[in-house]
Amino acid sequence: MPGIDECLLEAMTVNGARGAAVIEWTSGLALGMVGEVRDEDPEATAAETAELARMAAEQRAFAALGSGGVKGGSESGADADDTDGEPAVEDVIVTTRTCYHLLRFVETAFDSGVFFYLWLDRREGNLALARMRLRDMCGRLALI
Repeated sequence: MPGIDECLLEAMTVNGARGAAVIEWTSGLALGMVGEVRDEDPEATAAETAELARMAAEQRAFAALGSGGVKGGSESGADADDTDGEPAVEDVIVTTRTCYHLLRFVETAFDSGVFFYLWLDRREGNLALARMRLRDMCGRLALI
């Protein structure tokens, strides 16, 4: 199973990839980063991206039917898992005029909020293909 560095390097082979990171969303700490960074400040990029992931993960409005939120998410959701144990929110996708920003929540063996962030150039990237590749990478990612 590939680790963080291997998955980040693989993410950069996705057409249009400009940057990638694995981030712990409760603290905003980047566990690994590669490629370009917005505003030349990797810590700020990780923290701002984590804030977006946290907002999506903790909102009951985005929970799967019959669940209260994402595993490890807000305290207001008593039963944070949906019926099959998968996180309620899988991806967050933000599109701008020039870029795609994909955030994919990663399941871990321990109670943690980790997501994979992939930043794509909109002219060169294929959103659907990038989302499938990111899903596959996150499924193989070994976090220990």
